[in-house]
Amino acid sequence: MADWLHKLGLGLKKSSSKISDGLNDIFNKQKPDSQTLEELEELLLTSDLGYQAASRLIKDFSNQKLDKNADIKTIKDILAADIENIFSPCEAPLEIKKPKDSPFVILMIGVNGAGKTTTIGKIAAQLKDKYKISFIAGDTFRAAAVEQLEEWGKRCHIRVHKGINGCDAASLCFDGLKTAIQEQDDIVFIDTAGRLQNKVGLMDELTKITKVIKKIIPDAPHATLLTLDATTGQNALEQIKIFKQAADVSGLIITKLDGSSKGGIIVAMAQEYALPVYYIGVGEKIDDLQPFKAHDFAQSLLETNA
Repeated sequence: MADWLHKLGLGLKKSSSKISDGLNDIFNKQKPDSQTLEELEELLLTSDLGYQAASRLIKDFSNQKLDKNADIKTIKDILAADIENIFSPCEAPLEIKKPKDSPFVILMIGVNGAGKTTTIGKIAAQLKDKYKISFIAGDTFRAAAVEQLEEWGKRCHIRVHKGINGCDAASLCFDGLKTAIQEQDDIVFIDTAGRLQNKVGLMDELTKITKVIKKIIPDAPHATLLTLDATTGQNALEQIKIFKQAADVSGLIITKLDGSSKGGIIVAMAQEYALPVYYIGVGEKIDDLQPFKAHDFAQSLLETNA
């Protein structure tokens, strides 16, 4: 746990430094007053926390009736606690509840480049000793995605169901799920394409895949996980909106936090959508993807444990 907290702190350094340095600039020059509240709100907005979350935090902060001599640590502690309150509804484990006669189906969605395929591999690597797992390579338009999934399959000794390049993804999922049932798999991960250039096509394909899944397993997919790249900042909110229209998103996975100064976007996501955040990623290694913990993230984002 200590190792992960260290990695999280390092991974969020670009985001936390921006916020922490901004707080130092604001409150080391003057005491909390109406002027500092305006500057604080501007800092939160430019740190990608979003209007709704920033407004809520400013309201909560102003209600604290802070002592005029409050030091910077006290101010960071208060903000971290308020951010944790926003996060708390989003902290939830990904529970694998295998149905009696079929696998637990996880549908992975997200734009190309967000890290879906890598995320599938990392989660599967963490679960493979406990469950029998298979992959379905449903991103049939990108040969690289299929090859990447196959590489994870080789590394983790997991079967990959694939088709020819450009084949119908829904039909591939149909065959792959039938095989998974015959093989008595515990979990099936379905990778999908994420072409946002044509929103209608994206929605139609995801709708078609979901209908096919339900023909085989009526209560599936049991989890629909949207993978988001933290470096996209506010654009991630639009992605959530679009994918929620196309599929029943049950939770989020946030990747590439280590390469971004936009880690505050998770606060905006939590405030505006309150979807479970199952995992966050701060690096390339398997154990650099870990379950989201509201307290740890808030503390690291404000550098209160630095």
